[in-house]
Amino acid sequence: MLQLLFTMAVLFICARIGSALVSRFGLPGLIGEIVMGIVIANLSFGDWSLLSALDIVIPGPGEEATSGSDIYTVVTVFAELGVIFLLFSVGLETKVSDLLGSGKAALLAAVLGVLLPFMCGIAIIMAVDGSMNHALFMGAAMVATSVGITARIIKDMKLMDTREARIIIAAAVIDDVLGMIVLAVVNGIAGSGEISILDIITITLQAVVFVISVILICKHIIPRLYDYFRNRYDSKVNKGKVPYSVNKLVLAIIVCLSMSAFAEFIGLAAIIGAFLAGMLFAEYAWEWDLEHKVESITTFLISFFFLNVGLQVDIFALTDVTVLVLVIIIILAALITKYIGCGMGAKLGDKDLDKDGMNIIGVGMMPRGEVGIIVASIGLSSGAMSSELYAVVVLMSVMTTIIAPPILSKLFRKKYQEQYRIMPDDRI
Repeated sequence: MLQLLFTMAVLFICARIGSALVSRFGLPGLIGEIVMGIVIANLSFGDWSLLSALDIVIPGPGEEATSGSDIYTVVTVFAELGVIFLLFSVGLETKVSDLLGSGKAALLAAVLGVLLPFMCGIAIIMAVDGSMNHALFMGAAMVATSVGITARIIKDMKLMDTREARIIIAAAVIDDVLGMIVLAVVNGIAGSGEISILDIITITLQAVVFVISVILICKHIIPRLYDYFRNRYDSKVNKGKVPYSVNKLVLAIIVCLSMSAFAEFIGLAAIIGAFLAGMLFAEYAWEWDLEHKVESITTFLISFFFLNVGLQVDIFALTDVTVLVLVIIIILAALITKYIGCGMGAKLGDKDLDKDGMNIIGVGMMPRGEVGIIVASIGLSSGAMSSELYAVVVLMSVMTTIIAPPILSKLFRKKYQEQYRIMPDDRI
């Protein structure tokens, strides 16, 4: 127990240091946590390694667990819980009302922004190694858009009320839902070990029914339940009685874990259930202070997820020229397909959108961030993705997250120069 507590403390401290250092340069903290994981996994001198000093053993396929791998098992459990709560947090920010009223521009931007990267990812990997499972997971990873990272940039620039910002956020939300469906299909196909039209139809229907059911519950049942408990609470107060209030955080956690388990039970990924569970509470998350409370849990657990991402990256695999070339191709394809697909989709949906607006939307949808990494982790753990391709996806997710924000900021400043011009009234 002493070694376990010591190792977990060291890992968490390293993660927070990495996050803090990277944040000073205006980059998402998750990048620093991944880098720290890569350093811990690959730092060695002769017979000594940092992993052995921490008594961490990462077992390969078919290897028996040791005391060190038992510690690593705890790390992976924390990591998996972290990603569940991360997607739950994303769901808390995804209101069904925003999703249903997002408009044609956002819908087409999301759809084309999913189709182009998915087909491109499949085509590249099929040309490289011919493995359909590898190709499907690469396509699914390229589909992702990190709504959290994009929203943070726009919020910091105080441009959330612009037309482009509204389209980006709505499209990213739809992209998340479509991405979850794509992941469900891909994960189900990989789990069955074969590809058949019947399997694809079955898994797609399960995912679609699951999503639609949650949307209908959010729209019709949750508001009625909210009104019922609110009226009951007010009635007791008016009668001079002490009302009983349900702990909203406890209820949210129960629903999150239950829906995650149900998603796994029907053959979908647990994170899909967690995301949809968040959507159930999204309309009242601010009133119940759920976002702030869940964020505290997520901040602790998600650090182990991003550390674990880095721990599984073999830096020596990137010395292979073939892998390096593939990394460059995948990064370029990821950037270009999102830019073209989302930009064109937005223009098709809104004819009044100018060229600057198209550029902003295309670039704003580029960052893959944590979502692409989550897909890669599921692929690696299921055996449907090789360690080399896993490293490629991690680098693609990190590089698109680094490249897109400064370009997006520059494009916003170009179009909305008046927002940044110092006026006479602004002077002291």
